[in-house]
Amino acid sequence: MTFASKLYTEGTFIEEIKNRFLCTVNVAGENVLCYIPSSCRLSNFMELSGRKVLLMPVSKPSARTKYSVFAVRIKRNYMILNTSFPNELVEKSLSRRMFSFLGSRHNTVREKIVDGYKSDLYIPETNTVVEVKSVISLTNTTTFPNVQSERIIKQLQKIKLLLLDGYNVAFLLIALSPLVTCVMLNSAEPYGALFRDCIEHGMQIHGYSTCSKRGEFIIKSEIAIKTE
Repeated sequence: MTFASKLYTEGTFIEEIKNRFLCTVNVAGENVLCYIPSSCRLSNFMELSGRKVLLMPVSKPSARTKYSVFAVRIKRNYMILNTSFPNELVEKSLSRRMFSFLGSRHNTVREKIVDGYKSDLYIPETNTVVEVKSVISLTNTTTFPNVQSERIIKQLQKIKLLLLDGYNVAFLLIALSPLVTCVMLNSAEPYGALFRDCIEHGMQIHGYSTCSKRGEFIIKSEIAIKTE
């Protein structure tokens, strides 16, 4: 399978190295140091060695690496490895019917600070804070979050305050793999109580899967969100 896009270079993943943002990829027979745009070690979630990957050129002239790892091949599709890309995917997909629950959404603002909270997207017409979270998994059903995360705890605490102050909040879980069909909300404390409190105060949670299609990556469809 050759990926039908000139945006990407294909390679074979060799290994993550000690620095969690770096890895080795074989490109046209040469082992090349590449950047991994993920805040966590991907080996915690999957075995990447020997898998085909898609690379994007790093545009910064002073960068240490020539390529950034964007996606990994799984079966007949690809899973996105760039955990910040879903923000861009959601923004360009907001006009689709699957996001109609957000109401009017013509003037979206990126990374607006709302009462001290840095939103991924903000919709001023409806005072809606949109929080986009990446879900990394190769299974059909997975848990979010599936690793301990103080950052998510603090975000949910702040989201609860935003809801109490009258803001609307949409919490979007974007599965980076087309294989995921269901995300279970982590019920362990303090996640369980925080999710319940935020939902009771009006936070909407929706999940979506992604896939590659005709040389580009898209949001594929809505997936189930359940509590454990």
